[in-house]
Amino acid sequence: MEAEKIKRINELAKKKKESSLTPEEALEQQNLREEYLREFRASFRAQLEHTVIQRPDGSVTPLSEFRKKEED
Repeated sequence: MEAEKIKRINELAKKKKESSLTPEEALEQQNLREEYLREFRASFRAQLEHTVIQRPDGSVTPLSEFRKKEED
């Protein structure tokens, strides 16, 4: 997410604390938060997909495979 959008999220949050938002600003804040959360979740999911478990014997298992073995 661009720095300008994050800055705008923070500006709207500060304004909401100090007074109230107009309906347009509230909608803008909601849309920006949703976009931020989508990007955060995608980034976190990608990080988890590239995470591996290294066992004491040196073997490496992708987290997705490790979770499947634990469920069995």
